[in-house]
Amino acid sequence: MVRYFLWILPCLFALSGVGQKANYKQAERFLNLESLVGSTSVLPNVLKGTDKFWYKYETKDGIRYYFVDPKAGLNRELFNRKELAGEISRVTHKPVNYKDIKLSGFSLEEKGKVLQFTSEGVRFKYDLRTNALERVISDTTKKNPKTPVKPAKTIKYDGKLSPDSNYTVYAKNHNLYLFSLKDSVETQLTTDGRTGYSYAPKTADSTKKVIPDITWFGDSRFFYAEREDKRKMEELYLVNTLGTGRPTLQKYKFAMPGDEHVQQNELHVFDISIKKEVKLDVEKWKDQKLSVYSVGRPAKRLYFTRKKRTCDEMELCRVIPETGEVKVLINEVCEPYFNDQLFKFHVLKDGEEILWWSERTGHGHWYRYDGEGNLKNVVTSGGWTSGKIVRIDTTGQTIYFEAYGQDKEGVSPYYARLNKVRFDGKGGVKILTPEQATHKTNFLFGGKYFVDNYSRADLEPRSVIRNTDGKVVVELASPDLSRLYETGWRMPEPFSVKAADGSTDLFGYMWKPADFDSTKTYPIISYVYPGPQTEGVPLEFSVSTGFNNAALAQVGFIVVTFGHRGGSPLRDRWYHTYGYGNLRDYPLADDKYGIEQLADRYPFIDKSRVGIFGHSGGGFMSTAAICTYPDFYTAAVSSAGNHDNNIYNIWWGETHHGIKEAKATKPVTKKKAKAPEDVKDSTKSTIENVKFEKPNIPTNIELAKNLKGHLLLVAGDADNNVHPANTFRMADALIKAGKNFDMLILPGQNHGYRGVSLDFFKRKIWFHFAKHLLGDYSTDQFTEIDEYMRLGSN
Repeated sequence: MVRYFLWILPCLFALSGVGQKANYKQAERFLNLESLVGSTSVLPNVLKGTDKFWYKYETKDGIRYYFVDPKAGLNRELFNRKELAGEISRVTHKPVNYKDIKLSGFSLEEKGKVLQFTSEGVRFKYDLRTNALERVISDTTKKNPKTPVKPAKTIKYDGKLSPDSNYTVYAKNHNLYLFSLKDSVETQLTTDGRTGYSYAPKTADSTKKVIPDITWFGDSRFFYAEREDKRKMEELYLVNTLGTGRPTLQKYKFAMPGDEHVQQNELHVFDISIKKEVKLDVEKWKDQKLSVYSVGRPAKRLYFTRKKRTCDEMELCRVIPETGEVKVLINEVCEPYFNDQLFKFHVLKDGEEILWWSERTGHGHWYRYDGEGNLKNVVTSGGWTSGKIVRIDTTGQTIYFEAYGQDKEGVSPYYARLNKVRFDGKGGVKILTPEQATHKTNFLFGGKYFVDNYSRADLEPRSVIRNTDGKVVVELASPDLSRLYETGWRMPEPFSVKAADGSTDLFGYMWKPADFDSTKTYPIISYVYPGPQTEGVPLEFSVSTGFNNAALAQVGFIVVTFGHRGGSPLRDRWYHTYGYGNLRDYPLADDKYGIEQLADRYPFIDKSRVGIFGHSGGGFMSTAAICTYPDFYTAAVSSAGNHDNNIYNIWWGETHHGIKEAKATKPVTKKKAKAPEDVKDSTKSTIENVKFEKPNIPTNIELAKNLKGHLLLVAGDADNNVHPANTFRMADALIKAGKNFDMLILPGQNHGYRGVSLDFFKRKIWFHFAKHLLGDYSTDQFTEIDEYMRLGSN
């Protein structure tokens, strides 16, 4: 009977496609291909006072230097590399590789006709008209080349110097001190500074004078300081297991969802004329998040935003230091939470106008207010999303900004394209970079031209210069990917599927083995990240998306990644807040349904062999998926997963799952400071009477009993982001449920794995899926991980 079973098992493997040999040799070739790519974008080094620039670009033929003049439509290589290398070598008496010349310190001289630069410590000038190169010999060198030039004498001050150079401010013993340079008088400004509640930088020696993080106003009368208070916050602990001697304990402050004591942010303004602090009515909501912004250098105006701990209400306020008045300019409610990834505001014309980003219509758009917080007009609108502002042209009353999803339904909405629009919104929005790709733009001096680097996961990078109408005026260098393609590497293939609701479009990419055969069937593996602040879908060209999806595919898999409801904030508010209040289950049905659609669409996908993997939120999602749909997912790799979001960070849990505000059972009778008349608000909370109900976020631990497939849990034991306790608790739940699983702990690794541990982890992903999706257990035979390479040649 045993013999019969052993005989029939390979037959079953053969019939089902299981028992395939893993192609580790090909996967290894794909592990580190970045070195074959070289440059993929142009970084302009602007020549001072002009829109001309130089840049260097690397291909398999080495590094080349280019000079660009947008107005003349000129992009040309700066010089003959061999001749330049020979000249540098002749002058410096050093060997120079013409394919790797090191140049720096570029400047444009003689009315833009001569370019100067330094190489090997020698200054050269290059005539752009004649291509003549010669060494620069300064007057000092001519007169007496051995006489060193004396540096200008500089005066060193303790602390931060005021704009009028009359005062400095420094921190000592955690407090702030004002020092008059005129009469050498020191005045202590604060007395409440102490460890954990200090005006000094975190790592500074409190007994010495140190430069504090303060900002002076331009009139030298006022300065402001920000301070945070973490004294009552609870600590987390890690054990440093590496090194010599005893393992050591590492402690750090870490707030979790529902904690009673969280970080408090403060703003302090000081008046030098009276040598005292100006009292500000900054606090409105208990445990509010405070962000401070100044306008001008040095500061002319001071603003801050305060946001409720419930993340659904925010105000923009202006501070008037002369009176201590805090004036509310904009109050906005956005349920269930504000989009932290795209929210921004800009103060124009020294405070006369404000550009404010809001999702009030369901899509993120820009709005213009006057300096007193009155809405003047809608700047952008429509069924698409406005993103960050790249440039503000106050003279031309025009903003240049990124935007997403401006095309028809069914087209990926994730690509950032540059647009322009007038402040008043009249004339509409114009798309300046029409290609469906992620555009990264950089305006040149003067604002008439911008460098546009754009690409897509399935589109080779391209770099051009455009004018402010979007017209391409100069083509720049492009990458040479020929060596990359010679390895068998191919770009991923785009696809779209429907979400589990049957109507929402989801977009993603697919990687195939280099030796793909459409007549065969392959297991499918989904690389996941649940969001809500981003998705795992690549938005620009990359050789190794994720933990190198291309290499994983070479083992013998179809690898996919795609979005899901509750993912990217680049879409509308409904999409990215879909998972609110359900921080575990929201992406799972979409991943399963998307894979089912792909399997129905492509006969080479075997939906009886499904894998799933991810890191961080993706590790959390992969474990949740295999335990929620145990008959669908066969294997999962779960790395650094936040399996219990009740012990993960406060921002993640409270923003995306929610926290409720409640009244304290025993109100505190502490007297509240009276607010200025113009900030009175009938809805203002009594801060001292507020508490927050600790949320109860569903955890993966609750699902442990459902596991049927093959789960590999991975964590770094030095992870101070997603504490390894998340993984240990998951493992404990699986043990108590009597489940078989694998676990890998990477010593000394933080949340982002590095070095040999990262490559080790990538290979363990290959081995885990090869065993449980291909039926290839051959790696279990070896004691050294490198021996798997021999398998590919057998």
